[in-house]
Amino acid sequence: MGEEGLHGWVDRKQCEWRYGLEFYVPETTDFTNNQDAAYQIIVIKIKKGGAANAAGIKTSDRIIGAGKLLTSPAIEKISIPRLLDELATATETELPVQLKRLNKENVLDYITLKLNPPDESSGFAGLKWGRLDCIRWTAKMAIAQHAQKLISLLPREQNKENKIKAIILIMIAVGIVTIIRCIAKYYQGYLAEKVVQVGINRLRTDAFVHVMNMPIGFFGNERPSDTVSRLVRDTGQMGAGIKLLLGKALREPLNALVFLGTAFWIDWQLTLVFLLGAPPALALVIILGKKMKRASKKSLAAWSQMLAKLQETMAGLKVVKVYNQQQQEGDSFETINKRLLKQLLKISRVDAATMPVLEVVGMAAGSIALIAGASWVADKKIEGSEFLALLMLFGFSAEAVRKTSDIWNKIQEANAAAERVFSVMDEPAEPEKPGAVELPPLTYKIEFRDIVFAYPGSEIPVLNGVNLTVRAGHNVAVVGPNGSGKTTLANLLPRFYDPDSGQILIDGRDIREATLSSLRNQIGMVTQNLVTFNDTIAANIAYGRPGASGEEIIAAAKRAFAHEFIEMLPDGYNTVIGEQGTGLSGGQLQRIVIARAILKNPPILIFDEATSQVDSDSEAKIHQAIREIMHNRTCFVIAHRFSTIISADLIVVMDNGRIISQGQHEELIRSCRLYQNLYETQILKTQ
Repeated sequence: MGEEGLHGWVDRKQCEWRYGLEFYVPETTDFTNNQDAAYQIIVIKIKKGGAANAAGIKTSDRIIGAGKLLTSPAIEKISIPRLLDELATATETELPVQLKRLNKENVLDYITLKLNPPDESSGFAGLKWGRLDCIRWTAKMAIAQHAQKLISLLPREQNKENKIKAIILIMIAVGIVTIIRCIAKYYQGYLAEKVVQVGINRLRTDAFVHVMNMPIGFFGNERPSDTVSRLVRDTGQMGAGIKLLLGKALREPLNALVFLGTAFWIDWQLTLVFLLGAPPALALVIILGKKMKRASKKSLAAWSQMLAKLQETMAGLKVVKVYNQQQQEGDSFETINKRLLKQLLKISRVDAATMPVLEVVGMAAGSIALIAGASWVADKKIEGSEFLALLMLFGFSAEAVRKTSDIWNKIQEANAAAERVFSVMDEPAEPEKPGAVELPPLTYKIEFRDIVFAYPGSEIPVLNGVNLTVRAGHNVAVVGPNGSGKTTLANLLPRFYDPDSGQILIDGRDIREATLSSLRNQIGMVTQNLVTFNDTIAANIAYGRPGASGEEIIAAAKRAFAHEFIEMLPDGYNTVIGEQGTGLSGGQLQRIVIARAILKNPPILIFDEATSQVDSDSEAKIHQAIREIMHNRTCFVIAHRFSTIISADLIVVMDNGRIISQGQHEELIRSCRLYQNLYETQILKTQ
């Protein structure tokens, strides 16, 4: 810029801070028009309360000597760089300063004044400074001293060799800073990724464990696939947002703050002009962020619906094909897919609009600052080099802000995902009373007292005033038409649901007073819905008692008549059962499930249509196995096949949520019309 150079700039700034005055920086044309311009420092501003003001220095004074560098007949002229160096580094407590000052006749007089630089050790004696002024002066001088040490590495003389040396030193410094920055950036990126992945991994685990402990009723109102989507896709979306927060969202705003802070230090007024664009930009970003959050929430819900449709269709693919409903399922999927596309396009629209909007606002603010700055340069209110530096700093800060333009939108996407994940985490777990006790093994009886129950969201009770007593070691068959409440009654015993009123007691103790683990440790269950896991047959059987030996697993399989087909498989008990038991028949899977219950060996067994999936060849064997494991065990048998029911110690007949009769087969066949009808219907079916 044709100004004083780096050394001169540092010296000048140190003088301005130290003495409270500002100097005019001569341009190249000044040296051409005025030969004395290179040998006099023109004072253009005096700070009130500073050392220069206290010494009597005035604006328009021309400093021609200072400290040890004073003019004399032998030394007529001293260059500006040497004068600035002397003023900046002088250590005298009383510094003589030679001035030229215009008198009333507009003639230059020669004046010598005594300048007393501020001294921290003397408590700034003679200066009417407040505590804040003292702190500010001390900070500035510390910066100036460090700057002097740094530039001392660079040659002061402006010749060709020194310029090359200076460039080499500067490039070495830039190279070192770049290497340090890249190493720091690597560690910042890796550590941020590690924090995110470990955090999301633990969140998924915590969420999964919480879901396992949530009431069964929650999944009666919510699609399981929606919960799966929240645990998989939504946590991934959260991870992307957290990664952004620990990366670009942390780095770029700090860069912008550093650049703007430096610009504020150079010229706070012009920086404030530039920052006029910040409020409208912030308002626009907030508005766009809200739109992004709404669209993201809807898109995540659409993803969940798509997952549910895919899961439903793949599981029922045979039914779809045999009924030729491919077109209908395709149309249904397309509707969901279009709904998802609509939300994704909304997200894309907001994302695409953010950066251009910020650029327009930034350009407007930058243009205003440029116009204002150019006029200030013309009026000598700001130096050309400082204005150039400000433009560069504004550009760097604007670029940093531009890089953050998508951060708020991404955070809103992550926020929408987090709300869905934590809405599951906030669901209450299965209720267990504080101070719940361990329930001892059943020895006497189970009682259902005045049980009334309606499923969540329904006002019609499924059970209405049920009373039932079952002695330990007896087996009870529960019969009745569909919807009479048989399965619901069985589901209350392991506390999948709690009755709305009434009590269930085991040996006189309300099961709500017991811990869930001690209650369920006493119960085994075999349902009509076959539940196997994508694991080996041995692991599926041992699921009933983790840690069981191979011999115990085989013994349980033999008692369930499963060993006979398992040993025929190529990998035997190490055969992996695919999803939904792929590779085995329904009857084979049912026998594996029964083997699981046998291995657990619980005091209480619940069979809910346990032979519904068993072929006729295996049914007799299964009945024999069931009769064997039911011996001296409390069992609840819910079945339509009377071959399982007739031998029960107690048969309970239910209708419309009530027990209408109970007794043994011979008694009920004579006294209960509903039981007779059910029995006759079953006999006709088997003929």
